[in-house]
Amino acid sequence: MRVIIQRVTSSQVTIDGAVQSSSPSRVIAGSIGRGLNLLVGIAETDTEAELEWMARKCLELRLFPSETSGFDQSVQEIGGELLVISQFTLYGDARKGRRPSFDKAATPVHAEQLYNQFVDKLRSSGLRVETGRFGANMQVAIANDGPVTLMLEKEAI
Repeated sequence: MRVIIQRVTSSQVTIDGAVQSSSPSRVIAGSIGRGLNLLVGIAETDTEAELEWMARKCLELRLFPSETSGFDQSVQEIGGELLVISQFTLYGDARKGRRPSFDKAATPVHAEQLYNQFVDKLRSSGLRVETGRFGANMQVAIANDGPVTLMLEKEAI
């Protein structure tokens, strides 16, 4: 499992909707204020154990400053919000050729099931959790704070 975790002042995801009045409409699927934007990639070998570890890490990682020092508080400690976006392209391998291979990414059925479980684990924290729509073509607007961006990875053992 791979997650790009970004500290944000705000973030929102939109999904192209149906054509209305000769112009495409855009539907806001999820929007947050201060917190974390999580881009989530699921590998074919991932299980609930990886989800559990990753959810705990995302909730407890100290990425926010306190009044006295930086990187001192977690998203839970500040009562922040989470925007979780599925992103199979995190498992793109572009080492060969000109087109990435996605062989290590989970199948859509497996990935959607684990993605939904991951979101449920985050929601059980009591924090506000917003999402995009799994498998949709989404546009994500991120106001990265800092900027602070990390890649977290947990491989199945």
